Amino acid sequence: MGQEVEGKSGRLLLAGAVKVLAAAVFLGWLMMWILAPTNTYRQKWQPKLRSDTNSTYFGTQGTTILIYTFPVLFIAVLGCFYLHLVKGIDRRPGQHGYPLDRTAAGGRKGSPGRVAVWRRPALASGPLGIVSWTELAFAAMFLALLLWCFSTYLTVSFATITPQSAAMSGKKVWQVKLESAGLRLGLLGNICCAFLFFPVTRGSSLLPLAGLTSEGSIKYHIWLGHIVMVLFTLHSLCYVIYWASTNSLSTVHLRRSIRRPSLHRHGVLLIGWDLLSCAQMLGWAKADESTVAGELALLFGLALWATTFPRVRRKAFEVFFYTHQLYALFLLFYLLHVGISFFCLILPGIYLFMLDRFLRFLQSRQHVRLVSARLLPGETVELNFAKNPGLEYNPLSVVFVNLPAVSKLQWHPFTVTSNGNLEPDRLSVVVKKEGSWSQKLHQVLSSPSSLDRLDVSLEGPYEPASNNFLSYDSLVLVSGGSGVTPFFSIIREFIFRSAAGSGGSATIHLICTFKTSADLTMLDLLLPISSDASSISRLQLHVDAFVTREKAATAADSSKQIRTVWFKPRPSDLPVSAALGPRSWLWLAAVISASFAAFLLLLGILNRYYIYPIDKNTNNIYSYTARALLNLLLLCGCLGAAATAAFLWNKRAAAYSVDTRQVQSMDGPTPAVSPGSWFYNADRELESLPQESLVRSTNVHFGSRPDLKKMLLELDGPNTGVLVSGTREMRRDVARICSSGLAENLHYESMSFSW
Repeated sequence: MGQEVEGKSGRLLLAGAVKVLAAAVFLGWLMMWILAPTNTYRQKWQPKLRSDTNSTYFGTQGTTILIYTFPVLFIAVLGCFYLHLVKGIDRRPGQHGYPLDRTAAGGRKGSPGRVAVWRRPALASGPLGIVSWTELAFAAMFLALLLWCFSTYLTVSFATITPQSAAMSGKKVWQVKLESAGLRLGLLGNICCAFLFFPVTRGSSLLPLAGLTSEGSIKYHIWLGHIVMVLFTLHSLCYVIYWASTNSLSTVHLRRSIRRPSLHRHGVLLIGWDLLSCAQMLGWAKADESTVAGELALLFGLALWATTFPRVRRKAFEVFFYTHQLYALFLLFYLLHVGISFFCLILPGIYLFMLDRFLRFLQSRQHVRLVSARLLPGETVELNFAKNPGLEYNPLSVVFVNLPAVSKLQWHPFTVTSNGNLEPDRLSVVVKKEGSWSQKLHQVLSSPSSLDRLDVSLEGPYEPASNNFLSYDSLVLVSGGSGVTPFFSIIREFIFRSAAGSGGSATIHLICTFKTSADLTMLDLLLPISSDASSISRLQLHVDAFVTREKAATAADSSKQIRTVWFKPRPSDLPVSAALGPRSWLWLAAVISASFAAFLLLLGILNRYYIYPIDKNTNNIYSYTARALLNLLLLCGCLGAAATAAFLWNKRAAAYSVDTRQVQSMDGPTPAVSPGSWFYNADRELESLPQESLVRSTNVHFGSRPDLKKMLLELDGPNTGVLVSGTREMRRDVARICSSGLAENLHYESMSFSW
């Protein structure tokens, strides 16, 4: 045992060292963005760096790869090693070296800790939603970075603009300054683009390294997206005004417009003709930036941006989703506009996103085994999938589900409700009948005709960054409607810990709101269908359920039973497994390293033996467009080859594993009687000890809503974590209560399952 503890402590120390190294490299990378606008960098550092990296193999592109691309990919590889080291430590309760059981609030369990203050909501309402003090501080620092860069860029560039220099170019001083400001606005947008794709990389090793998840970081992507489009739009408007003010119209087209009298009768049409006749606006330079490509990128970006506002996104989600795929065309024409050398400034985020997106594509091509579906009276469905016992995931993990029988294109995220320890061979999600997709799913499962099987594809699961809820002496879980489902995995985790005799001492208070009494049957899903949950009797669980649209309990209805549908899978159906196997983080590090090394090797060969003999590193002979497309081809080829090889290797290994063969050979049982609901049978004698314990710990309130302020402020626990999953109004109300300062013992935990 002593050697085991020593080994785990050594891995923790090594993981800490890796994290410190990653933080140091990140600070160095960030410092380059801060110094880039200064004269010190532009006049001293940049010439030196270019002279050292401007080889016949990489040219000027080598400088940006070394400074801006390589450090982030190196951090991503370090993050993979860190996550592998942490994951290698036994996280089960009762074992030594459990790293997440100490409070994430910054101190011992039972004390709030200093860091907990920074996690408190600073803003509970407004356009930014719920924002903690930490998020507000980092947002302020990022805005300070943008203001610093813009002011420094303008100060340095305006210092060289004089009436004499403007007159030599045939322009006025304000026109030259406008052009310079427009260029600098584009550079600011480029900084935002460098961070834009990190939050939406689901399998990222960078986000967990910083204690974040992709689901919880979506709002950062939204903020950055709005800033990017504002800056790029201003960048374009500055240049349009500049071109118009300097009379940069094509002489031929201008003469044609003057000779056509009909255009004089339509002044607006004449102005439009002249603007479209700008030589710069229609230019696609061979060895320089392409203006047309930039305009096309802006048009695709504006079309994408128009559907991202909340009213459009929530009322017409499919329009938003399909329009959002224009990001590929936006990036393509942005690359053709600025050239590959400049594009390498933002390449790391796009590189990791492309890799993640391709791995998700590979994982989604295989069908997983759907074992059963439980249909509840409240028009709720629990889907149970076969899982490889070697797949580990934490509570609050998220999977994306696609059912071709419902929709071939739509993917929907769901929180995993099962527990990997209680149910080692099952993975479950709960779907509430609300939108058109869930309604069609419920209709398919409720069809009286025999349903042998359903094809299902999954992406994930994607784990949360940490299990902060384990650090509190008591938990308050507040939910509305189907928002209760994320809490099932938390409660099942404590059921498991109670059975293990450790970690189950926390008091859990579940406050849930439903519209009708039929929705109360969702609480049946607190109990696993395939495991012994007798430990719930030892769990300190109290449930307050509020039914808002009914004044009293309805009479028992024999038709309101939980119905279970069992499926007959094909031999080709696979259990849910990680895309890159049980050692997924090490494989991801290998894919990142191998693909980037192959890209550099092929890029060096291309430049040395094809482009350099033509261009001689002058950057004014060989086509920018051809160079960019060739680089893109090499990049996609290397990423695709490395990711495919790793995926197929792990798929082949999983196909021959004992666990997979056991899961594939299992026949799903067909029970003669469907399980009943504890709510509709609460007046009868219950034979199930877990159901009896659940009934005793549940209070149902009809015709009222919970007084959250009163219920939360009456809690006297010294260290209480508050998690909320429901409507935006409910989340904001709870955030206001926790941040009001009336109860110092309440610690709001941010959960983002919808945006």
